[in-house]
Amino acid sequence: MIKLFQKWWRYLTASLTGKFNERADPKVQLEQAITDAQEQHRRLVEQAANVIANQKQTELRLNRSMEELEKLNGLARQAVTMADNATKQGDAAKAAEYTSSAEAFANRLIAVENDVESLKQLHLQATQAATQAKAAVQQNSTLMQRKLSERQKLLSQLDQAKMQEQVNTAMTSLNEQVGQEVPTLDEVRQKIETRYAKALGAAELSGQSVEARMLEVEQAAMNTQAQTRLDAIRAQLGIAPAGGTSAPAVGAAGAAGGGAASGGDGAGAGGGADGAP
Repeated sequence: MIKLFQKWWRYLTASLTGKFNERADPKVQLEQAITDAQEQHRRLVEQAANVIANQKQTELRLNRSMEELEKLNGLARQAVTMADNATKQGDAAKAAEYTSSAEAFANRLIAVENDVESLKQLHLQATQAATQAKAAVQQNSTLMQRKLSERQKLLSQLDQAKMQEQVNTAMTSLNEQVGQEVPTLDEVRQKIETRYAKALGAAELSGQSVEARMLEVEQAAMNTQAQTRLDAIRAQLGIAPAGGTSAPAVGAAGAAGGGAASGGDGAGAGGGADGAP
């Protein structure tokens, strides 16, 4: 029964996780991943800072022990020197006191030397740990920069994907029927092409009718009358017809007499032109 419940629980968890991943916004999930990576980097930096601080504290203790060791070494040498001088002077009591002090300094010197050796080992280990911590922070910082660059790339790809999805939706809707009363684009195109073809056919038939030919003949006759009238006007003005040579110049008197005569002729010409077919 317990195993069955565990299987059911794992199945339910996987199912809910899959549905959540399908509906979740990738942009939000990406920001969550970056935030989690930044939090891990922050904790790593704090741990590295503690390791480096421990190394610094060990270094300070080692320096103090080295100073104390040097001081005790000087005091022990001084006590031995004073005991030797007292012995030479025959003062046995002073010699014994200085000797006792020298032994005490020697005991402390030994203890401090042992402490210094321990601190040296601790300092070496702390230095190695600090170096590793700095390297880890540097490496993780590089990874963070890559993740940030990857985030920008993924966000750009996500925007492109959304835009392409919108374009695909728009292109699909062009060939789909929006509603029962709204025709598709293909139906509208076919309707317009049908009307255009009918209009071309009607125009072609009307151009071949008898009425169209009669209008064409009447238009040609009107053009001929207009051309005849223009030729008469050019003759009155002494201008050669279109495409011909210009008329010779005449004197002023002849031009005046000719102008009067041409007026009567012009009337006759006009009458002849009116009577022209």
